[in-house]
Amino acid sequence: MFVFAIAVVFKLCTIQFVQGDAYRELAEERTSQNKDIPANRGNVYSADGSLLATSIPKYDIRIDAIQPKKGLFNSLVKPLADSLSQYSGKSSSYHLNRIKKARLDKNRYFLLARDISYSDYIRIRNFPMLNLGAIKGGLIVTQEEKRDHPMGGIAERTIGYEKIDEDGNVTRPGIDGYFGKKYLRGTNGKRLMQKIGNRKWKPIVDYDQVEPQDGYDVYTTIDVNIQDIAHYSLLGQLEKYEADHGCAVVMDVKTGEIKAISNLGRSKSGSYYERLNYAVGESHEPGSTFKVMAFMAALEDKVIDTSTMVDTKRGSKRFYGRTITDSRGYGEISAARALEVSSNIGLATLIDDNYSKQPKKFINRLKSWKLHDTLGISIIGEGKPVIPEPGDAIWSKNALPSMAYGYNLRMTPLQTLTFYNAIANNGEMLRPRFINAVKEFDREVETFEKEVINQKICSDKTLGEIREILKNVVVRGTGNRMYSKNFSMAGKTGTARTEYNNAEEWRKDRKYISSFAGYFPADNPKYSCIVVIHKPSTKIGIYGADVAGPVFKRIAKKIYTETPLIDELESLEVVDEKIDEQYEFFYKTAQLHKRIMPNVVGLPAMDALALLENMGLKVNMEGTGTVKSQSINKGLKIKPNQIIVLRT
Repeated sequence: MFVFAIAVVFKLCTIQFVQGDAYRELAEERTSQNKDIPANRGNVYSADGSLLATSIPKYDIRIDAIQPKKGLFNSLVKPLADSLSQYSGKSSSYHLNRIKKARLDKNRYFLLARDISYSDYIRIRNFPMLNLGAIKGGLIVTQEEKRDHPMGGIAERTIGYEKIDEDGNVTRPGIDGYFGKKYLRGTNGKRLMQKIGNRKWKPIVDYDQVEPQDGYDVYTTIDVNIQDIAHYSLLGQLEKYEADHGCAVVMDVKTGEIKAISNLGRSKSGSYYERLNYAVGESHEPGSTFKVMAFMAALEDKVIDTSTMVDTKRGSKRFYGRTITDSRGYGEISAARALEVSSNIGLATLIDDNYSKQPKKFINRLKSWKLHDTLGISIIGEGKPVIPEPGDAIWSKNALPSMAYGYNLRMTPLQTLTFYNAIANNGEMLRPRFINAVKEFDREVETFEKEVINQKICSDKTLGEIREILKNVVVRGTGNRMYSKNFSMAGKTGTARTEYNNAEEWRKDRKYISSFAGYFPADNPKYSCIVVIHKPSTKIGIYGADVAGPVFKRIAKKIYTETPLIDELESLEVVDEKIDEQYEFFYKTAQLHKRIMPNVVGLPAMDALALLENMGLKVNMEGTGTVKSQSINKGLKIKPNQIIVLRT
């Protein structure tokens, strides 16, 4: 027992004096640490400075119930309970009993108020006992930033957010997510905190060891007026056709700026909200909107022209054992007319006849337009396009005619719109852009200009022909119900089957994708736009012209009736040399001749009248126009009120 006691004493001395510093340091490290204080996240603004997303600080107020000394606690607990009663509306005795119980339970992290604003935080921290701070009064304040969207659900998926869970996994949709790490997050600060058990930490002092640095602000290209128009135009049509989901995007033709992007999906209750970013992330078979790409490839390769005749039969034709149909038979029509009426047979025949022996030529033309690549936009999660080619698993003899009218390939709505925007922009293909600038207050940190993907997608001849056809689609083609003599639009309708792998099930429950892509005004395009609506009710309507077309038209008309247009004049002064010469002659004559008759032959009658009356003469005018003769000859001395006759 003596030896055992000696060993224990020896070990205690070793721990205390030899290893003491190391153990004390370890204990300090486990109970006290510098914890991160999140920086204020930067704001997200629209193009005109309207606030789209901002961080609002929220505070939790707690008390370390055993930190205040006994006498101090007993003297101030009742005034604290009274103050909390005035703030919360609950009785003073309710708060008094809870705080006293927390002290008996030795609760060092007792909650007094949760998720309060900054003004409430200032008010509560000045209550009795809490105003003594962390050391004397036991005050514990934790702050958390919460993201708020002042515009509500409008463009919520595109604005996005950034969430980091306890395991460090990051979810980063939209602009807020993409630019979070580089610009919006800021730099976290540090505060010394003490572990009080159950994975909870409390601040040891009221100040930060390292102050956090706020994030930068991001200014988007979104126009809140156009965004509002697109959102409610799409919403109304989704509700009318009881569709599953849809999207609408508006792009500035010359800059590639996305002025509006709305993505609405249907909830279980039947209402619509910004469920997913369909315009950016959903890659699907585009249907007839792709016919424009196929037609332009054939024009550019010079295998057809707009007057090439094609036999569309009576609305049904077999291709390699598979039947392709049209909504009705058109017989033999021109290639241009086939596109205007959106003939599946017409486009399939034109492409198959000219490319079946060399399909790579057709595919390479599509690849030259970068249709097989993602756009590389500043939003995470862009859907990947699929353009098959010989050798791929989905390639067959039917692949080429199917691609001609928008099947057997995949594109996102934004990728389709980018191509149509290039048509409107005289062939220059631009990368869609969501950001204008990054700022720190008024200082510009970084600005973003237009990015060119392809300087010229095709010849001016092809461009002129396709633009004329797209106008005619609205005037006399499948989009004729959209036509307005007061407002010009150009574009292409699209109606595609979806989820049709099981033919039998599809016939029982038919599903379609209705779309319209184009630009406006037709002759001098300012904006391009695409509308895609998935699975409208077949009982109400399915065709692109009926389902998606009215949304496009409503957006186009409202933009030009509700969005102010400002033209800047360089100068109000207009120089006209002839008028200036006449004025100089008139002025010199008036200065030289006070009492001597001037020669007014050749002057305009009104100028001669003004000149002579100012000299004191009474003028009788015969006729109008330019003076041809005068009754008093040039050089003679005149008298006041003398009469002169001018003939013109």
